[in-house]
Amino acid sequence: MGRKLLLEHINVPGIETFDVYRKHGGYSAVEKALKTMSPEDVVEEVKKSGLRGRGGAGFPTGLKWSFIAKPEGVERHLLCNADESEPGTFKDRYLMQYIPHLLIEGMIVSSYALGANLSYIYIRGEYMFVLDILEKAIAEAYEKGFLGKNILGSGYDLDLRVTPGAGAYICGEETALIESLEGKRGNPRIKPPFPAVKGLWGRPTVVNNVESIATVVPIINMGADEYGKIGTEQSHGTKLISACGNLERPGVYEIELGMTVEEFIYGDDWCRGIKNGKKLKALIPGGSSVPILPHYLITKTAKGEVRNMSYESLSDGGFATGSMLGSGGFIAFDEDQCIVRNTWNFARFYAHESCGQCSPCREGTGWMDKVLHRLEHGKGTLRDIDMLEKVNKRIEGNTICPLGDAAAWPVAAAIRHFREEFEWHVSNPEEAQKHNFGLSREVTFS
Repeated sequence: MGRKLLLEHINVPGIETFDVYRKHGGYSAVEKALKTMSPEDVVEEVKKSGLRGRGGAGFPTGLKWSFIAKPEGVERHLLCNADESEPGTFKDRYLMQYIPHLLIEGMIVSSYALGANLSYIYIRGEYMFVLDILEKAIAEAYEKGFLGKNILGSGYDLDLRVTPGAGAYICGEETALIESLEGKRGNPRIKPPFPAVKGLWGRPTVVNNVESIATVVPIINMGADEYGKIGTEQSHGTKLISACGNLERPGVYEIELGMTVEEFIYGDDWCRGIKNGKKLKALIPGGSSVPILPHYLITKTAKGEVRNMSYESLSDGGFATGSMLGSGGFIAFDEDQCIVRNTWNFARFYAHESCGQCSPCREGTGWMDKVLHRLEHGKGTLRDIDMLEKVNKRIEGNTICPLGDAAAWPVAAAIRHFREEFEWHVSNPEEAQKHNFGLSREVTFS
């Protein structure tokens, strides 16, 4: 099943407790970092590992750390973004729920590297039961001397707090998260200044995803060179994938980056194919905000190469023929699924979650929701499809934060690859109202 770095001990009874986690090698990365490495050494090790941010953007984590400003006498902060609200993504919740000390250990090592003495885990408001699990684990870490004053006699102090949000998707954007943590409305900030210079309470701040921070632990334990041997030239290490949709065996999987998409979908150790023996119609590989891929672009790239689970392979060809690995929210659609209905469902979500700060996003997401609703319910026209494309172009690239792009990309890709299906909804209004569209129908497209 490939190498496991994060989920190796996930099924060990009691692994959520300090004693069991410690028995299985837990907190050895903290000991190694604090006793044998300087903060600069840890940053360089993470840079050398090639770790890319696991929250969606895929930006090199160590490089992001190196940007943090270090003015004399000014406190710095590390914020863990656990506001996992991307439709189709649930791997961070899984990790925090079942092995919380892995995240806490990662927070300690990462905070040490950044020179932060007060760090936060900002957790999604709907994850209150996970908040209780984290707070219990944090209390254990304090009790055992891994949090608080003079950790392991190293002279390094760290306090760690968990703060819940109120269920706003926009707070997954790092500056909106900071605004929320400061007690304000979660609106994204205009950048620059970037958080690394002026973040939480105006202090230098780094915001990282749950999985990114947890992955620091095996990197320090095994060394950057060994970690870098896993994966591909541009996508190093392992990645958690939230597999859902019409799969025989959905769930959270840890894969070595570079395995083929086909193996992940059909392999016996993985998703075991499409449910009920159906054919695969389309795939969203990285959460609802990334472009959808039709079945003929899932196994082959635009260059005719085998499509694999990596940042570079999934984006091959750009958005014309590619997508993104994103957060790893892997959503599979069988032949009976309606792309128009799915696209409308996502558009409703983004219209609801737009903070309203930017006019293109505030107005554009609402228009897409309404137009797609018309098309899905058999009341649309061919002009509506053209209108969606125009609205998309007016949103993309014209907003303060990426939510506008996240709303526009799925609609643009759905029309690009499945335009005939949108047109079918116009020419067959009564059938369209049945909310089902399958390849099994006696309908052919040229």
